Amino acid sequence: ATPSWYGGPEHYDTVFVNMDNTHDGMEGMNVAWVLCFFLLPCTNGLSYLCALIHWFDYIADMPNELTGMWMVKPSFLDNRTCHLAVVHIDTIIRAAHLIPIFGQECVPLSISFNNLLDVYHRFYVNHFVDHHAFELSFSCHYLV
Repeated sequence: ATPSWYGGPEHYDTVFVNMDNTHDGMEGMNVAWVLCFFLLPCTNGLSYLCALIHWFDYIADMPNELTGMWMVKPSFLDNRTCHLAVVHIDTIIRAAHLIPIFGQECVPLSISFNNLLDVYHRFYVNHFVDHHAFELSFSCHYLV
């Protein structure tokens, strides 16, 4: 997460966040958009590495039947403000690769990596990006 990527526009990654160690795959994780990393100093002399994140909500409670991919959308509170949280960076498992659910309209020429998450509102969680993402995204009972 940086407000300027190599002197260019901002760059904010999406990640898998561990929510529940007792569940496998996506049932134990959420997807989030990292807005910034920071060090939280405490009075006991310790400091905690944290991330400010914008949560994503699952669109369904199982992967899409056609693509086999989970679908997510940015999460908002009742008053339409972003659903933000501060998490310890130890809960971040790895980067998550999201693919916009494009629909029927043409993709605007102005789309780039730095505005994609603002322009589109529904995404596939791409588990095909690599073997680890595939393993991480699925618990065994979805692979029957």
